[in-house]
Amino acid sequence: MTTEAETTERYDVVIVGAGHGGAQCAIALRQHGFAGLIAMIGREPELPYERPPLSKEYLAREKSFDRLYIRPAGFWKDKAVTMELGVAAMAVDPAARRLSLSDGRNVTYNNLVWATGGEPRRLTCAGATLAGVHAVRTRADCDQLMKEIDDGARTIVVIGGGYIGLEAAAVLTKLGCRVTLLEALPRVLARVAGPELSSFYEREHREHGVDLRTGVAVDCLLGSDRVDGVRLADGTVLPADAVIVGIGITPAVEPLLAAGAAGGNGVDVDAHCRTSLPHIYAIGDCAAFASIHSGGVRMRIESVQNAMDQATCVARGIIGDARPYVAFPWFWSNQYDLKLQTAGVSAGFDQSVIRGDPATRSFSVAYMNEGRLIAIDAVNNVKDYVQGRKLIEAGAHANPIILADTSVPLKQHLLI
Repeated sequence: MTTEAETTERYDVVIVGAGHGGAQCAIALRQHGFAGLIAMIGREPELPYERPPLSKEYLAREKSFDRLYIRPAGFWKDKAVTMELGVAAMAVDPAARRLSLSDGRNVTYNNLVWATGGEPRRLTCAGATLAGVHAVRTRADCDQLMKEIDDGARTIVVIGGGYIGLEAAAVLTKLGCRVTLLEALPRVLARVAGPELSSFYEREHREHGVDLRTGVAVDCLLGSDRVDGVRLADGTVLPADAVIVGIGITPAVEPLLAAGAAGGNGVDVDAHCRTSLPHIYAIGDCAAFASIHSGGVRMRIESVQNAMDQATCVARGIIGDARPYVAFPWFWSNQYDLKLQTAGVSAGFDQSVIRGDPATRSFSVAYMNEGRLIAIDAVNNVKDYVQGRKLIEAGAHANPIILADTSVPLKQHLLI
């Protein structure tokens, strides 16, 4: 008779999630000399791969999937990282330090790292589960969408005016699709940027042929077996061969919360990325932390940089070199021939200053709070991004009038 002890696999570190954060944690552990047993558990069948290109170069057919792998297959074998792919973590027993998997197996750990990211938030209206309704979160999502485009889906409705929706709209337009983009709020990017940047991107997308509509609500999706239209709250019906839903994610933390971890919008972590459960860390999109760059407000930051820097923080903690997570947040987005680079967190800004003329398609928006520069959005303007980042990290104050003067390099504001 086989006992539970005989069917339980034992590891020193178990990493749940095979995205950027999970991969970086395993890499950092080995780089810092950790010699224990490491297992990585991923819901997808793929080895860890880069996610940002899914809505950009991969969807545009500019980069093949084999170029997205974070490390080649041989790397994980050489580093003795056990890959458990195509399986999900279902439950956590903190007292026993045991993880139950979707295939019925159990694994035990000395330390558990939760790096699951999140699941795409779904529509709740009628028709939301019809064929032809897509997220852009995984390779499988993109492959199915690409197949449908190849099979003739050329009229596409994108729901959500955040970065994923805007990036997808830009690529689909480039591929020759007729794209309508719907945003429920009065402007796109309303949660992450000021109105100046929103206005700029709205204009750019419209000039590229996107039928962009803000302040609109979706009533339902139409179709029998497959979506063929979107009905708006005002009764307008938009034809659709396919629909992309980009309305954010739901942090994938249910097993941790069920086990008693503190959290709500994600799982709460401290300055060392530790959850309230012993020997359990959380990193990346699913981890809510009090950022020193947002005035101590607890928040989740959905970016590759955040996931990877938190992963390194956790790896150091596991090997006994604990250091608080203080990494500086930065982001990027590519749309058409526009490269947006963002430094800092603009949440809570009380003043914004435009540097340059948006009509030239090279400018920046600086965000301030009580006279201190807290964030910058730089569009096709690497110099402002680099210099602005240094100012933000230094906690520099600036005169808004001088800040708007592009003849004064940002770096000089350290002296003003």
